[in-house]
Amino acid sequence: MAKGEFLGEFEQVVLLALVRLTPEAYGMKIRQEIEDRTGRKVSIGAVYATLDRLEQKGLVASEMTEPRAERGGRGRRLYRIELAGRQALARSQEVIHKLLEGLEPLVEAP
Repeated sequence: MAKGEFLGEFEQVVLLALVRLTPEAYGMKIRQEIEDRTGRKVSIGAVYATLDRLEQKGLVASEMTEPRAERGGRGRRLYRIELAGRQALARSQEVIHKLLEGLEPLVEAP
């Protein structure tokens, strides 16, 4: 992998949330999925900044939905992971596995 091809930890987390939530992946739902699964509090600004960065890299795509029927309803920006995003996740997972290969478990299982 060349410099700049590695995904950051939070980028990986956001991409994995997208995989779980597609086709209904929008900002607040992504944030909630991350908090539910990691126990980590996440700001919505961090989620949107990461989604924007991933979209610029061509790893995710987004589209606006029609406004919802409720009064004052607005459209949502739905996100989906692209093939390049899936490939980047696979490469990241491969790197982690290679680094862990041959090491004793870092923590004893309960």
